[in-house]
Amino acid sequence: MIARAVRHDPGAARHNGRMLSGTRPDRPGNLLRPQGASARVTNVELFFDLVYVFAVTQLSHYLIDHRTAGGALQALLLLGMVWLVWAYTTWVTNWLDPERIPVRLMLLGLALVSLVMSAALPFAFAGRGLAVGGAYALMQIGRSGFAVAGLRGQRLQRNFQRILAWCLVSGAFAVAGGLVGGRARELLWLAAVTVDVLGGLAGFYTPGLGRSETRDWTIEGNHFAERCQAFILIALGESIVVIGAALSALPAVTAPEIIAFLAAFSTSVGLWWLYFHRSAEESAQVIASSADPGRLGRSAYHLIHPVMVAGIIVVAAGDQLVLRRPGAVGSPAVSAMVLGGPALFLLGHAAFKAVVWGRVSWTRIGGAAVLAALGGLAPFVSALVLSVCAAVVVLGVAATDSLRAAPDG
Repeated sequence: MIARAVRHDPGAARHNGRMLSGTRPDRPGNLLRPQGASARVTNVELFFDLVYVFAVTQLSHYLIDHRTAGGALQALLLLGMVWLVWAYTTWVTNWLDPERIPVRLMLLGLALVSLVMSAALPFAFAGRGLAVGGAYALMQIGRSGFAVAGLRGQRLQRNFQRILAWCLVSGAFAVAGGLVGGRARELLWLAAVTVDVLGGLAGFYTPGLGRSETRDWTIEGNHFAERCQAFILIALGESIVVIGAALSALPAVTAPEIIAFLAAFSTSVGLWWLYFHRSAEESAQVIASSADPGRLGRSAYHLIHPVMVAGIIVVAAGDQLVLRRPGAVGSPAVSAMVLGGPALFLLGHAAFKAVVWGRVSWTRIGGAAVLAALGGLAPFVSALVLSVCAAVVVLGVAATDSLRAAPDG
């Protein structure tokens, strides 16, 4: 994946808070990104993302290996933990300069702990719960503590003091979940994720420290949007890898497998088109020019993007199962993945467009409704037929979207 340099609007920089630090960019010990410079995605941030390619693959395989409602909920919980440690890091590197050695070392340390956590994901609810919960707590607490120290004397330090307080609570839940087993682990990890999600919604209110307003979260909108776009590409890239790996593992490739392969690839292309054809670039411009970029960053990106990522992961898992047995009929798990994955992405992207532009995307909602209706055919047709139908729906929504004059339709 190639990061593109983002042109920086000095006016946007001022209202995004880059001029509010009160500290010269060349002052020793100042870890903020330079004032007036382009807030580009750095190579070390892309290196950090490589770990999450592995994490998304692990989640897809977890879903394949646990094809029950309980397994799906566990995979969703693990995705929540993975997303939060990545997203919280993205907020930090929007303010702190990854080209500074301390920040770079912090990112590399987080990459190492993320790799440990990702390796333990298949056994998160078995014998490696402490590795997952401990890694989550270490990253949430350690990163926030680093930001408090790195922002000494800056207005944002108080914000990260509040965040650190909330992360201490979520980290305690995460570690406690790793130490117990069964349903208790699930509930404690759910509590950890809930604390970190609600913290942002509550402005990280902390007794004695007050609460933050989204206008205090002076993010550079282009950088934040591009980082979240990168995670969508990570998930789509994993789906491509799954398609290729599943095809390569087949002992023989016949017509059904070829059709399943083409349907899977077409679905991935359709999802990419829906997100990147217009809305990705246009939404980045919206958040960059917003008077309150922190609000859009929290809602449209921090909270809604993981819904689309979840949809892509489910699509990848379903594609792999269809390629293994394209002629299988009436499998509830496979049908749910093949139809539910694209529907989840479409609904997530509809929510994203509604928040950014304030309009309802009826084409996406309609596509999700058609996919739900196709569930009535699931007991009677093969997985291959459902996969082809899903691909047609996604491509149909993408084609309709391309004919519209504006990205907010």
